[in-house]
Amino acid sequence: MSRIGILPISIPQGVTVDVDKNNLVTVKGPLGELKQQVDKNLTLKQEDGNLVISRSEETREQKAMHGLSRSLVYNMVKGVSEGFTIQQELVGVGYRAETKGNRLVISVGLSHDVIFEMPPEVTVEAKTERRSNPVITLKSADKQLIGQVAAKIRSIRPPEPYKGKGIRFVGEQVRRKAGKSASV
Repeated sequence: MSRIGILPISIPQGVTVDVDKNNLVTVKGPLGELKQQVDKNLTLKQEDGNLVISRSEETREQKAMHGLSRSLVYNMVKGVSEGFTIQQELVGVGYRAETKGNRLVISVGLSHDVIFEMPPEVTVEAKTERRSNPVITLKSADKQLIGQVAAKIRSIRPPEPYKGKGIRFVGEQVRRKAGKSASV
């Protein structure tokens, strides 16, 4: 049995889940609408405020798709009801970020400022306070999209292991290396 796939998904108040005959799941809520195609061998049933996903076969592929589909639908339900937030900080002297409409302008020691165009589903906020690192906050209902955007922003200047400078997630521990030791 799939440990994740058998768990029911509770549907909160204000969220509607529709499944058509081709297993296209549409989740609507206060923060938006998401769609996901689910494997045709899985069946989705709504029972007293819960969504239950079951499989017809016990093959290895079906077991894998069972857990994956349950996780994707759960993330959709959570996204349209609560939303997802990712925070990143810019560590380094002179590193800064600012928002201009739906664009993020990042200055991280390159010869030019990097202008990052945000998808319309993602909102961005850059906050800089004195004596602290600038923080970029991303918010969206789509977990996959917000994770991909955060990874692209991090790839502009990933944290380096000697001084720890770069763009990192808030709370991320960067593995540090010892520098050169002077010979006597």
